[in-house]
Amino acid sequence: MTANPAERLIDHALALRWEHIHPEAREQAITFLHDTLAVGAAGVGAAHADAILAMVQGWGAGDTAGILGRPGQRLPAASAAFVNAFQIHGQEFDCVHESAVLHPMATLLAALLAEAGRGAPVTGERFLTAIVAGVDVAVTLGLAAPGPLKFFRPATAGIFGCVVGISSLRGLPREVALDAFGHALALMSGTMQAHLEGKPALPVQVAAAARNALVAVDLAVAGMPGVRDPLVGPFGYFPLAEVREELDAAIALLGHGHRITEVSWKPFPTGRAGHGGIVAMQRLMARGLTAAALERFDYHAPPLIQRLVGRSARAGMEPGYARLCLAYLVAGVLVRGGIGLADFSRAALDDPAVLAVAAKVRVLDDGNSDAAAFVPARAVAHLVDGATMIETVEAQFGSPAWPLAPDEHAAKAKSCLAFAGLEQIADGLALAMPGFARAPDALAAIRQTGVMG
Repeated sequence: MTANPAERLIDHALALRWEHIHPEAREQAITFLHDTLAVGAAGVGAAHADAILAMVQGWGAGDTAGILGRPGQRLPAASAAFVNAFQIHGQEFDCVHESAVLHPMATLLAALLAEAGRGAPVTGERFLTAIVAGVDVAVTLGLAAPGPLKFFRPATAGIFGCVVGISSLRGLPREVALDAFGHALALMSGTMQAHLEGKPALPVQVAAAARNALVAVDLAVAGMPGVRDPLVGPFGYFPLAEVREELDAAIALLGHGHRITEVSWKPFPTGRAGHGGIVAMQRLMARGLTAAALERFDYHAPPLIQRLVGRSARAGMEPGYARLCLAYLVAGVLVRGGIGLADFSRAALDDPAVLAVAAKVRVLDDGNSDAAAFVPARAVAHLVDGATMIETVEAQFGSPAWPLAPDEHAAKAKSCLAFAGLEQIADGLALAMPGFARAPDALAAIRQTGVMG
């Protein structure tokens, strides 16, 4: 390691200027701002979202920052960051960086919205630059850890991305930003046990990371020094949270573009590891597959897929569990014709027709040596007449290799807003995005769309 990696990442972020960011990265920052605002608004309908809001209201009143999808609701900044992050990730519809195994925008946008609400106005350019900076850093930490997941990276790496994003947004002095980055280690948490059990603690961990990023910054601004080797020190991030570290190589990539260009949309409100199976089932149905004809469905995929979504479907499962259950997802597609935000209600989850098909689904480890691979995968439908149908998945729908077309992106945003009862603002939100960088007050521009108060 040629220099303290925390310093290298902070210096990268503080040096970023909108005019020097490549046009592709600028475009993707705007695109995923739009996507995440809509997804966060839809999060008002996520399981436990109302309970989270009620809990946070008990922490104290305030009107500093707004809540996505709840135009009349305002809270203290840290409370708003918590609720917005929960809502953004609460339905597994937020964007993802596949190679880093990380959802970068759920924590980051929630923290930036809260920070923008409690200080001097910032321009659209400044806000978008902070997004690029935060995604760069969070994803770099994910890419630097090529081993299997030990902790939940959207929360653990995410808090560092949030701190960097806020540092960029406010133009913090280098020493203050470094202190805040050090405090992020003390405030970091996020267990994969919640993923294993499919518990709603997953979005709670994302929420805590967004809130704690504000705490880390506030401690530094107040003059409290933070640890100076938070990433590779003996008890730093990588020794504690990851299997191994290749940080130099990951940081070197920052000299060759921005990580926001590598982020994938989520076309379906499910764990990303389930998307390949959904697409394969859609293709099989287009070729004539029906539920009555299916004897067994085998999805041969990299070990990460089996680990993340290879669980069995069961009556009474929670929405968070079902979103991470390939058996439920592909069965829902085959029986109901698709999978969307409405397919995780209690009645939908306990649908006997879907559960009967789900019992025929297996996710099989194909032995791929890449611990972070999502593809290639192969779906094999064994039919009751003894025939087989096969579909191969070479790319993830929504990835840079197979991105959403503009009309597909717009349709997703509109469906999210409709789910929140805000379909009437869809066109206005979309129209605000192309000129967002020129906005003199980024937060005011977002509020004017009606997506938050």
